[in-house]
Amino acid sequence: MKTVYELIAPCHFGMEAVLKREIQDLGYEICLVEDGRVTFLGDDEAICRANVFLRTAERVLLKAGSFRAETYEELFQGTRALPWEEWVPKDGRFWVTKASSIKSRLFSPSDIQRVMKKAMVERMKQKYGLSLFPETGSSYPVRVFLYKDQVTVGIDTSGDSLHKRGYRTLASRAPITETLAAALILLTPWKGNRIFVDPFCGSGTFPIEAAMMAAHMAPGMNRSFTAEQWTGLIPRKRWYDAVDEAEEMVDLQVETDIQGYDIDGEIVKAARANAEAAGVGKLIHFQQRPVSQLSHPKKYGFLVTNPPYGERLEEKENLPALYREIGERFRALDSWSAYIITAYEDAEKYIGRKADKNRKIYNGMMKTYFYQFLGPRPPARKP
Repeated sequence: MKTVYELIAPCHFGMEAVLKREIQDLGYEICLVEDGRVTFLGDDEAICRANVFLRTAERVLLKAGSFRAETYEELFQGTRALPWEEWVPKDGRFWVTKASSIKSRLFSPSDIQRVMKKAMVERMKQKYGLSLFPETGSSYPVRVFLYKDQVTVGIDTSGDSLHKRGYRTLASRAPITETLAAALILLTPWKGNRIFVDPFCGSGTFPIEAAMMAAHMAPGMNRSFTAEQWTGLIPRKRWYDAVDEAEEMVDLQVETDIQGYDIDGEIVKAARANAEAAGVGKLIHFQQRPVSQLSHPKKYGFLVTNPPYGERLEEKENLPALYREIGERFRALDSWSAYIITAYEDAEKYIGRKADKNRKIYNGMMKTYFYQFLGPRPPARKP
């Protein structure tokens, strides 16, 4: 009988419902939805499939346990009580790679990390009968969240964050992460057979993520994960099976109308290179073009973009004119919808239309808004 684990998938704040739907679509039961993370049940196969297929999760953690701790002694005892020997072998390399604390009495990341490492060592000494650990084997990085004195401990199965798909070797100055771009696209009703245009494409993240969705290409099929080395817990065949499943789903013959424009020719070259690296270069048309030349002959398209929002002082004075231009070009696109993420709080004013929906999203530590200007639905296709 397979062991069922509690698995924790962190995500961008505000994107929990999107991630929940993704996990359910993979066939797994949701236990808990909290700010910035979703907990679900799954076996060793689920660890592999979640890492390979989830577009909006930042990583996948195997939950080691949770307990209450208001003092470092309680943190030590709670950590030592967890069955570390069930996951970490004698030669395993283990450490607390990140600690975060919100509204808790214990708040120093370095002290939390130090106390928990000591507790893990004490537990493993007792169970393995060792006084020293070589730590020459596979890596078992631990992440811990403290919220209102409740400690949640997880072992990181992913390694590098899942936003690192492996295709973005070249980035523009203010890139949006792949996981956030995917989540924003999934918040729209866009489907792969509909028109998709990003007039500020930068390094190409929005068009590339859209093309990967259209081609049913799993985001993690071309990268590696820390837990691939955990052969005592997860047979290597599970990873091969997950990648085989992903490869069988890919359809690069799909017809798409996905376009990315940028005013900077070098950035457009970088976007093309990234799309080629992702394997979707043939599905996207990139072009050097200013937003003033944004046009499309067809109706019912989608404009999805992350325009400049004045990261530098000298750029701020140009924003009213830029957003007016976005508004003008959008109005000229008959029956289109627009989805715009920006930190510029006067975006609606200069676009010249109040958004039908507006969602506050934290992009890292920056507060941004996802303005949703909804166009009419296209008529139903005749059978």
